[in-house]
Amino acid sequence: MTTVSQVSATADHLVSAEDSARLRHSTKLRKRGRSLVFHLCSIAIVVVVLYPAVWMVVSAFKPSNQIVGNVSLIPTDATIANFQKAIEGIGGVSFWTFFTNSLILAVGAVVGITISCSVSAYAFARIEFPGRNVFFALMIGTLLLPFHVVIIPQYIVFNRLGLVDTFVPLLVGKFLAAEAFFVFLMVQFMRNLPRELDEAARIDGAGHVRIFRSIMLPLMKPALVTSSIFAFIWSWNDFFGPLLYLKRPDLYSLPIALRLFVDQTTTSDYGAQMAMAVLALVPVMLFFLVFQRYLVEGVATQGLKG
Repeated sequence: MTTVSQVSATADHLVSAEDSARLRHSTKLRKRGRSLVFHLCSIAIVVVVLYPAVWMVVSAFKPSNQIVGNVSLIPTDATIANFQKAIEGIGGVSFWTFFTNSLILAVGAVVGITISCSVSAYAFARIEFPGRNVFFALMIGTLLLPFHVVIIPQYIVFNRLGLVDTFVPLLVGKFLAAEAFFVFLMVQFMRNLPRELDEAARIDGAGHVRIFRSIMLPLMKPALVTSSIFAFIWSWNDFFGPLLYLKRPDLYSLPIALRLFVDQTTTSDYGAQMAMAVLALVPVMLFFLVFQRYLVEGVATQGLKG
C-alpha cells in the first residue's frame, strides 16, 4: 500500500508540475502578446505623428513639380537645388536676412522675458506689498483674455506712435513682463524655495536686489531655462505678429518668408518653401537639444518642497 501511495503522490506531483509549467508558459505568451500589441500601437502612433515632418524633409529634396499630387514619399530625382534657392532668398532678400530677423526677435524675447518676468515673479513671491494678491489675480486673469480682443487697440497705439514696421511692437511686451504665463511659472517655482534663505541673507544685511541676484537667480536656473525654451520656440514660430506689424520684406521673419514662395496667381515654388522650412527648423531643434536637460530638471523640481 505504501508503494502504491508513493507512486500516486509522485504522479500527482508530476501532473501538478506540468500544469504549472503550462501556466507559466501561457502567462509568458500573454505578456509577450500584450507587449507586441503595445509596441505595434506605439510605432503606428509615432509614424502618424512624425509623418508630416518626414514628408517635409523628403519634399525638400524633390523637384517642385513632384511635391504636390505625388503619392510617392521617396524622391525619384533627388536634388539640393531647393536649398540653393532657399538660401538665395526671394524678392531680393536673402535667407540670411530672414534668419537674422527671426534670431533678433527670438533672442530679444528670451532676454526680455527672463529679465522682466523673473523680477516680477520675485516681487509676487517674496515681497509683501498692499494688493499683492489682487494684482497677481489680475495678471492671471489676462491669460483668459483672447489675444484677438486686443489686436486692434494695440495696433492703433503702435501706429500712432510710429512704431509699425519695426521690431518694437513685437518685443516691447517681452521687456514689460506682459507674458503672464512665464510670470506665473516663475512665481510657482520661487514659492517652492525655502524662505530661510531670504531670512539668512537679510540677517547678513542683504537687500532685495542682492537676494534676487545672488540667491534667487542661481536657484531659478531650471525655471529660467524652461521659460527661455518656450519663449524662443514661440517667438521663432510666430506668424501672426510679424504679419501684422512688419510691412517691408527686409524685416520679415522666416515664417513670413515661407509664405512668399506660394503665389496663387503665378507658379509656386514648393520645393524652395520646404527647403527653407527645414532650414528654419534646425535652430529650434538645436536650441531644444542643448537645453532639454534643464527643461527636465525644471519639471522634476516643481514637485519639491523646501
